[in-house]
Amino acid sequence: MDKIYSKVEPDTLLHIVNRLDEIEGRTDIAPEEEFLQLATLKMKKNTTFRPHKHIYKKGEEQCIAQESWVVIKGKVKVIMYDLDDTIIATPILNPGDCSMTFRGGHNYLILEEDTVVYEYKTGPYKGVENDKTFLNQGDING
Repeated sequence: MDKIYSKVEPDTLLHIVNRLDEIEGRTDIAPEEEFLQLATLKMKKNTTFRPHKHIYKKGEEQCIAQESWVVIKGKVKVIMYDLDDTIIATPILNPGDCSMTFRGGHNYLILEEDTVVYEYKTGPYKGVENDKTFLNQGDING
């Protein structure tokens, strides 16, 4: 797992990349204080869990949209930005790999035709004007 911290605020976790070949047992990927949560589970046949349902929790006063991409098919270059909007990392995601953005910016460059990803985001979604601001693209091919 690659954890990418801000150069501007070195104690601030911005992004995580988790690779398919790193998955063993159950691993909590996201720190528990983040809005977006992710765990990986590599399980044996006939594994089961106690039946359950999730309960509503009181909402946060202020929360940021956080996002994760899981590559199903193809290849994606992730351009990860620091808090000052400078590029901080550019990992390549292959099938089974995932990226998480907690804060800082991101962009994606699809490297293969018919690439398929799952995108997960914290909600609720209240329109683009309440969701994001756009950065200068810079050179995403570099």
